[in-house]
Amino acid sequence: MIETVALDAGPLERLAHPARNREIATWLERLLLADVTVAIPDLLDYEVRRSFLLEGLTISVDRLDSLRVSLKFLAINSEAMLKAAELWANVRRRGLPTADPKELDGDVILAAQALQIDATVATENVGHLSLFVSACNWKSIGVE
Repeated sequence: MIETVALDAGPLERLAHPARNREIATWLERLLLADVTVAIPDLLDYEVRRSFLLEGLTISVDRLDSLRVSLKFLAINSEAMLKAAELWANVRRRGLPTADPKELDGDVILAAQALQIDATVATENVGHLSLFVSACNWKSIGVE
């Protein structure tokens, strides 16, 4: 059974969006009731928050703030950034780039943070992330 889940942008946005998504809310409740640790990586908070701020979705920003408090928050640290650089270089050498060489490539930062806590990434973009870390569509992550 999965013990720790790190949220990617899609699931995090759904959880905080003003139009409540019953399916993902129930999914999160089930994970938490099963004592699964659910984490919000710093970079994903940034990605989702900036969109909400741009659109003036203050209720969503408030919900995101609440999720930061109620779930595990993963602040970016030097260890994660060093690991992200290593992951980025490794896939490039293998000819499997996940972003333009000039882009930051948030997937490797997310993966590095997930590796720090031995988490499976709950995502809607399994392809790129699975190059680095255990990643599943959030709908397929359940409790036994």
